[in-house]
Amino acid sequence: MQLLHSQIFGEGEPLLILHGFLGMSDNWKRLGNQYAEKNHQVHLIDQRNHGKSFHSKDFNYDFLVEDLKFYMNHYSISSAIILGHSMGGKTVMQFACTYPEMTKKLIVADIAPRYYPPHHHLIIDSLNKIDLGSLTKRSEADEFLANYITDFGTRQFLLKNLYWIEKGKLAFRMNLPVLSERMEEVGENINPTDNYEGPTLFLKGDQSEYITKEDTPEIKRHFPKAEIKTIDNAGHWLHAQNPKQFFDFSYEFMISS
Repeated sequence: MQLLHSQIFGEGEPLLILHGFLGMSDNWKRLGNQYAEKNHQVHLIDQRNHGKSFHSKDFNYDFLVEDLKFYMNHYSISSAIILGHSMGGKTVMQFACTYPEMTKKLIVADIAPRYYPPHHHLIIDSLNKIDLGSLTKRSEADEFLANYITDFGTRQFLLKNLYWIEKGKLAFRMNLPVLSERMEEVGENINPTDNYEGPTLFLKGDQSEYITKEDTPEIKRHFPKAEIKTIDNAGHWLHAQNPKQFFDFSYEFMISS
């Protein structure tokens, strides 16, 4: 197996953070630094086919879970608090159910343990239409994407994936061909019979539809000790849209007995 790329900082109890679809560890630097200041060794992890981690044609939650287990074993982390957003939330849910002894506490950001139909087609199609070879500066990619994606914040989130692979040549860090082909895997449910009986916190944005009231019974079935809290003035990117409340709720849960 290959080792996932990560950014590690701080000292103390391990906290592992996994980003969402088309994201990367950099998305969590601000909050990661805050957790590190509270005596945690923070691991911001790039999942496979994302960020600076390895590319592979194999892509589903079974692989993502085993990647995380291999990562923890490599760093001799026997148990940790694990936090995941969106796709990362699905990964950590499945991980906690598969390896409960390695999961001290579980935090899931704006995703439920159910199936989500593929809904990233516009974003994936737009990214695939970018002619990277013709770009001379990053702003040209933003101008092009604006024809398809009107929200500035979404475009900036996506364009963090752009980097100079060599002088005068831009490339995407994520494995766009594989993610385009395996997009349906992102919406898959965790295994229907799985459960994790440890402490669990679900955080949802009050303007997001990823977790609804109808999801509560399913959440409780898989995670009987789960509590669900709502982040104000936030959509799906709740950790970026209201980082203070996200930190307050998550840290209170992390230090609770």
